[in-house]
Amino acid sequence: MRYAETGYNLEVDLATGNIERVQTDPKLAETLLGGLGTCLKIMWDRTTPDTHAFDPENPLIISSGLMAGTPAFSSNRTLICTLSPKTNLLAYPMGGGFFAPELKYAGYDKIIFTNKSPKWVYLWVHNDKVEIRDAEHLLGTGAIEVQDLIREELNEPNAQVAAIGTAGELKSYIATVEMGRGSASRMGAASVWGDKKIKAVAVRGTKDVNLADGPAFLEALKDMRAFVDERNHNRLSSKNIMDIHTGVGSPQAMEIVDESWHTGGFSWGNARYRKKDFWNDELEEAWTKIQYGAIQRFISCYACPQQCGALIWHEEDPPYMAKCYSKLSYLFGSETEDQNFSWKILSKSFRYGVDSFSTPQVLAMAVEMRRDGVLKEEDFAATDEYPACPPPEEKQEVFLWILDRIGKGQGIGKILALGTKAAAEKIGVNPEHYAHNITKGEEQMNVKLGMLDPMYFLMFATNEKQSVPQIEGNWTQDAFRDPKDREEFVKDWIHLPHERFIKYFLDWEPKSREGGPFMNPEYPTPEIASDIVDWMEEIHNYDDSLGICCGMGGFCLKPAYHVHNYYKFVSTAAGIDVDQYGLRKIIHRSRNLHRAFQMRRGMTRADDAPPADHWRHRFPELEEKLLTTYYNFKGWNDDGVPTRIRLEELDLGYVADELEDLGILKKVETTDEDKETWESRRKEQWGY
Repeated sequence: MRYAETGYNLEVDLATGNIERVQTDPKLAETLLGGLGTCLKIMWDRTTPDTHAFDPENPLIISSGLMAGTPAFSSNRTLICTLSPKTNLLAYPMGGGFFAPELKYAGYDKIIFTNKSPKWVYLWVHNDKVEIRDAEHLLGTGAIEVQDLIREELNEPNAQVAAIGTAGELKSYIATVEMGRGSASRMGAASVWGDKKIKAVAVRGTKDVNLADGPAFLEALKDMRAFVDERNHNRLSSKNIMDIHTGVGSPQAMEIVDESWHTGGFSWGNARYRKKDFWNDELEEAWTKIQYGAIQRFISCYACPQQCGALIWHEEDPPYMAKCYSKLSYLFGSETEDQNFSWKILSKSFRYGVDSFSTPQVLAMAVEMRRDGVLKEEDFAATDEYPACPPPEEKQEVFLWILDRIGKGQGIGKILALGTKAAAEKIGVNPEHYAHNITKGEEQMNVKLGMLDPMYFLMFATNEKQSVPQIEGNWTQDAFRDPKDREEFVKDWIHLPHERFIKYFLDWEPKSREGGPFMNPEYPTPEIASDIVDWMEEIHNYDDSLGICCGMGGFCLKPAYHVHNYYKFVSTAAGIDVDQYGLRKIIHRSRNLHRAFQMRRGMTRADDAPPADHWRHRFPELEEKLLTTYYNFKGWNDDGVPTRIRLEELDLGYVADELEDLGILKKVETTDEDKETWESRRKEQWGY
């Protein structure tokens, strides 16, 4: 019997219509868990350095995590894994909701699509019954609407549906996969759905998911429940932390209206300037009325004790689910303060199925290009298909007009749908000026700051998600000014991986004009910054392989999950005999396979770079030292490639062989002394 996982994947050949239920090797879970970890192995085995996102051979994987379908809190993430047409690297956006658990209940860990369908289809999975169904009649329907239409067509109101909207049909690089209360939004994965002509996947399952040791699992869950209750009733102090981060779960931006931190600290327009004095009491009163007028109720995802999302039904617009930062992104881009506009354009963007991180920046770039004369007025003129774009001063209407062109694949929208970098290149301008807020081709948070932060430099430069919010979280964003506050904060910081981190935090001081050895950019030092970033990265990788929402793990201060308890759920649910150090080695195996995969795709050290204008004060020599130190800490060479010693100790010798054959990893003779030195340092750093 298999525990936590079902032990089966569903293989679907879209060209032939062949469908197979394939049993998987139990060792995959033992060595890579599930979710991102096992997806990486599939992608390594089935693609080459030359495989393109729109090649038939590019697999499209819909994956649950190892914990999905179990009672583990927040074990609900659905991962869409494929090659990205936007970055040419691995795409693996994730969404919450109920889809992944339902897939487990139907008896599958993953659905793997290969090749391309000759016509538009959707997949219907009902336990052992699986069929490819015609979807031509569903073309042109929105990503939310089509979910209801499919449930009606199947006469199955409890089916979970993942679908693309018109943006995905048109292979937009900023398209999303919508799934009820979740949205897999980044890196262009939804465009691969469109290329393969998959409109949707519907799943209904009634099978069991087995636990290896139910009583021990429930005991661990009981402890977590007590911790979550305690944190809910005793939120962290907001003296040094913004309100939305004082609780457990995803940032509580639906519940909390005060956005003084975001609106004053983030950049407006095409990420060009800040409005430090934007927030005031009058605005908070107006936003409170609008926000709570739009929210019908707060909602949760599968197995989650929190309510981070909200059902939005604003005025006459169709309802949708929203959470976190999306309520602000279009306001920043359009340079408007009317929150009514935010709820209105979000409703439309969810119907088209476009990314609420990237899309506002694409729209803002188009506005800027129009202002500068890069895009001409004929690009915004009326045609037989659509009306003329409103004048520039009508900022909200301009944004809605451009969004319509992207969502419908009309006019200039066809180019803008490629994202800021590819669109700027196609328009014929230097992308470094207009598409200035990207890392590895993916739009970043619209933040521009003053002094270089060593930790955030590493997170921007090296994280594989190409999005800082998906790698930061467990460490505070700023140092506490009062040393007494720091001492108080570390008292119950049970989440830290090692006692040395307490000293890191206590020594850290907020930046000032006078500067100092314990302030940015001198502190954290390259060695300490590498240690902290490695830890935060590790936690997010647990979440991504186990299928746990990072709001309860990686992206939360003092969260429910941490390095000292993940293993309890893995061992009791999946029956994998592992302690926290053994689990860490599994996650390091996944992380290094991931890095090797990206290097095989052509990524180099030069690509490990944050947006050039992210900080006003940059220090090239320090930045190079940060990268080299981080690489060395990870067991990689100065080019950022995992070394043979590192790969072999993680049972990835076959990866080292291929990297050497491709000339990516230089063949270096390693001595017993080299291995002993690395083993000693590894045990000191990570405990295994």
